[in-house]
Amino acid sequence: MIFKDELERVGKIIDLELEKVLKCKTGYQERIFESINYSLFTGGKRLRPIMALKSCEMFTSDFKAAIPFALAIEMIHTYSLIHDDLPSMDNDDFRRGKPTNHKIFGEAMAILSGDGLLNLAFEIMLDYAVNDSKKIEDYDKYLKAIHEISKYSGIYGMIGGQVVDLLSNYETMDKDKLLFMYKTKTAALIQSALVSGAIVGNASKTEVEIMREYGFYLGLAYQIRDDILDMEHDSEINKLTYLAYYDKEKAEQEISVLSNKAIAILNELEDRDTSFFKSLTEALVSRKK
Repeated sequence: MIFKDELERVGKIIDLELEKVLKCKTGYQERIFESINYSLFTGGKRLRPIMALKSCEMFTSDFKAAIPFALAIEMIHTYSLIHDDLPSMDNDDFRRGKPTNHKIFGEAMAILSGDGLLNLAFEIMLDYAVNDSKKIEDYDKYLKAIHEISKYSGIYGMIGGQVVDLLSNYETMDKDKLLFMYKTKTAALIQSALVSGAIVGNASKTEVEIMREYGFYLGLAYQIRDDILDMEHDSEINKLTYLAYYDKEKAEQEISVLSNKAIAILNELEDRDTSFFKSLTEALVSRKK
């Protein structure tokens, strides 16, 4: 398996499945479908849904059953970006080189589009659990996966991290609170992908916890790398990041420590092919953009 080819292959599957869900949607609410499609297809890397599918595949021979959960995670991620960009939040005019959703569709429609994506995410997962479960064990694992995703995306996860981010300033923020924000706002959704994929793939409880811990360290390393890549822009807008407390050399050292911990945790999966996630870890923590 060539890592980049596999990343592209699975990413295309995600795109095709997302297109199926939102294809030919018309009606009086047609405008919201235009808005949702605009944000869903603006060049995202699909990292989180890819992680969900590859995590599932690592424990079983087919990741098909994990597709609804992977799509849901991408929808939740996209909704959070739409809302993050709003004037009342980060007030961003551009994302991935294109005008943000509210600049095209207005603030009200952007809010509704985010709401719609969040609700649709759970509709897709629950529809699959209700209609595609063949035995009680299927219901059980699908509901557990939904529970993990809901927990990591809610007030004790991603939303909780966004609250801390929104209320933070140099007077109220400290190192511990910053790391809490990173754990909840960034690492949480990565963990939701890895854990839900493992559950759907029939991983053991021990294996699920290994993927949870791996996602935690990967998520922190990923965010600190982001801080380094965005340091000039963040400095211009006076944004609080890891580099507000440590210099770039210390940040690079911390990325190395965290990524090494992530790899060491993967090595505990002795009977599984972890090569994709080892390559993914290296790619994410060493990226230049």
